[in-house]
Amino acid sequence: MTLGNVTIIFANPWLLSLILLIPVFAVYLAWRGKSYEYPGLRYAYNPLTVSSSRSWKLRFRWLMPVLRSLAIVLLIIAFARPQSGEASEVVERESLDIALALDISGSMSALDFEPLNRLEAAKEVITDFINRREDDRIGLVVFSRYAFIHSPLTIDHQALHFLVGEIRLAGDLGIDDGTALGMGLGSAANLLKDSPLESKVIILLTDGVNTTGEIDPITAAAAAKALDIKVHTIAVGRPRAERVAEVGAEGDGGSQEEYELDEATLRKIAELTGGMFFRATDGDDLKRVYVEIDKLETSKIRVRSFTRFQELWGWLLFVGGGLLMSEVILSHTVFRRIP
Repeated sequence: MTLGNVTIIFANPWLLSLILLIPVFAVYLAWRGKSYEYPGLRYAYNPLTVSSSRSWKLRFRWLMPVLRSLAIVLLIIAFARPQSGEASEVVERESLDIALALDISGSMSALDFEPLNRLEAAKEVITDFINRREDDRIGLVVFSRYAFIHSPLTIDHQALHFLVGEIRLAGDLGIDDGTALGMGLGSAANLLKDSPLESKVIILLTDGVNTTGEIDPITAAAAAKALDIKVHTIAVGRPRAERVAEVGAEGDGGSQEEYELDEATLRKIAELTGGMFFRATDGDDLKRVYVEIDKLETSKIRVRSFTRFQELWGWLLFVGGGLLMSEVILSHTVFRRIP
């Protein structure tokens, strides 16, 4: 039996069936009572009792069998050993460790994600993604010709927002341009290799092909697989001529440039590690991609239920025994029968 969060159980529930004998016992007492005459005095002078009324003892004598029955019911319940317990639940949420690998090569300045370029559009949706992952540790890797850990794994998402906002194109940072796809993936895997969690994910975003670096992308993917790291890959833009902003240029400054997109390699990386491949050709596409990844990588929730029980039979035994003792005493004193 459950009352709110409190659960009542009986250690010996079969004893409760004895309560069904109480009505039989009550019928017996009623039949037995009819065989008794009202108390009186032998050889009494009858005229003195003609006008007398029934005393309060006679009026309340019916309480004796009721008292005895109630005492027996309480004793039976006590012997059945009632126990109360408060049920509780402990919710354990298993978080994820996520490494975001972001391409900052010069082609990420393409303006096909207007009014933002590809990098700024990616930073915007990454910020929204971080906001939805409250319980996860997230790290950040950026890469162009070389790969850098921009932020270690952290649960301090406010600091992470600041670091995302500080990301700039390789040209703006004064570093060599290029796309070291394998290096970026390898650095992200290195960020997660010592993670104690079962769920480890890399989200790799790029708009080009591997043009430099000491690690081949497929080799880096194989290393991630060996570390039980899942890699989701995102290809942004289209492999065609796009207007690219000049470094430090404002307004409509820029030029048309061709670039390539190695979609086959990105698909293979995702397939090899058990991840998913996504294409994003505009800002809305990119937002949908990160929302989809957010749904795919849900935190595991485990619920543990337990109940702590407390014995209640002592109180019932005390009260039931007290009522039975009271019935015996009253039956032999105040409510005793005079033969």
